Parts: sequence; structure tokens; C-alpha cells
Amino acid sequence: MKTFIRNVILFMTLLILSSAASAQEAFIIGVAPHTSTRIILEMYQPLRVHLEKSLQMPVEVITAPDFTEYARRAVAQKYDLAITTGHQARMLETDAKYIPLLTYKAEFKSVALVSAKGGISKVADLRGKNVLGLSPTSLVTQWGEHWLADNGLRGISLQYVSASDSVAQLLISGEAAAGFMSLANFKTLKPDVQRQLRILAESPPMAGRVYVLNSRRAAQKKKIDAALWEFAATPEGKRYFEKYNVEGYRKLKPGELKSMDRYAAEVRKELGKKQ
Repeated sequence: MKTFIRNVILFMTLLILSSAASAQEAFIIGVAPHTSTRIILEMYQPLRVHLEKSLQMPVEVITAPDFTEYARRAVAQKYDLAITTGHQARMLETDAKYIPLLTYKAEFKSVALVSAKGGISKVADLRGKNVLGLSPTSLVTQWGEHWLADNGLRGISLQYVSASDSVAQLLISGEAAAGFMSLANFKTLKPDVQRQLRILAESPPMAGRVYVLNSRRAAQKKKIDAALWEFAATPEGKRYFEKYNVEGYRKLKPGELKSMDRYAAEVRKELGKKQ
């Protein structure tokens, strides 16, 4: 009898501890690695703090080594809230049941950059040269590859680097002839860095960074959505929008993510390759 009671007490203790641990389980925000980890953590710190207060639970911001690994982890349900470009958001919506929430007001464009004094004046000058991208599943890189191909440069092999600021430094040092990044990331480079670069080409507007919610958090969707819009109205939120040239949040337009199907298919194909 004593053994039975002891086992019941042990079971109840473990159950209480398990419940307490679950109650403190962190809400994970996964941000696509569009720049260095240090900058991403700094960028999203105000949002993290706000959501922690609003949701009354620990909130963590994490990223991944590259866009492909980020997509792989997102599909594997590693994030509660994923913040990524429209093509990956579309794939997460269709393939992993994430729920689209919102995007930024600022237009999202990809740009092809060259050194301001590197002698590259037109796309044909890139033939046989070293060109940089962020990863095979980065939207800016995918657009760049299509741009090269559409201009008759199908054979160029891209070198992938980890972050936009690295692209900028390699172009300035002459280690590459051109590189791709988002226009927003270009605008957040330090002025002295921007002055040493030139935009060779610019994409049409595309679905930019989109916030998508893991369906396991569907019951909290209203609360999380409200917390995001509340953040937009705070002084911290307004400073964030101004500093990173994103202007504010907006709702997604009908069919906006569906327009990314072409690029989403390329992400899906890349994830299907053997690691």
C-alpha cells in the first residue's frame, strides 16, 4: 500500500512539473537569415519584448545558417511564428499549414549590386565573373538567377554567403563582381558602405517578409495577431519600422502569396534534394 501511495505521489509530482514546464514553454519566432544573426536579434528585440508581455510567456527569436536550412526547420514545425519572404511563406502555407498573418507596407524588391568603381556597367559585363547570392532558396537570389538567365547569362555559378552585409563587403573588396540582396537591406547598410555600391538592376515589387503562424497556435491566433498590431502602434514599433525602412504592417492582399508559387516550387525542389 505504501509503495502504491508513493508511486501515486511521484506520478502527481511529475505531472505538476510537466505542466509547469509546458506553461513556461517559449514561443519561438523564427526569422529568415536575411542578414547576420547579431543584427536579426537586435532588430527583433523590441518585438520579442512586446510579445513576451502581451502573451505572458517566454519568447525567443532564432534564425538559421541559411535560407534552405531555415525552410527545412520551418517545415519541421520548429517555429511558432515564422518571418520570411513571400515565396517561403507560401510554401509554409501550402505544405506545412502555417497561417498567413501580415506583411510590411514598404514594397519588397530585390536588387543586383556592383561596386561603384568596379567597372561593371551592364549585365553582359558579368559574363565569367563571380556573383554572390544568399542561398539557393533566398528570394533575392532566385530572382537574381532568373534575371541573369533572362539576360542570356545562364551559365553563371553563384557563390553563396551568409548575410547581406557580407555581400556588401565582398563587393567593396573586389572579391565579387555583383551580388543580390533586398532593397530594404541595402538601405539599412551604413551610408559610407552604400556610397561604395551601385544598383545595377531592381526587381518588380514582390511579396516581402511575411509573418505566418504555426497552426499549432491557431487557438491563439486572435491574441497573437492583436499583439502584433498593438506593437505597431507603440513608440518602439514605430522606431523599428523607421529604422529598417519597412513603414509599418499591412494585411496581405488577396492572391498575394499565390503569386509566389513559381518561387515556392523552387524552394520545395531544393528541400527535396539529398542533404
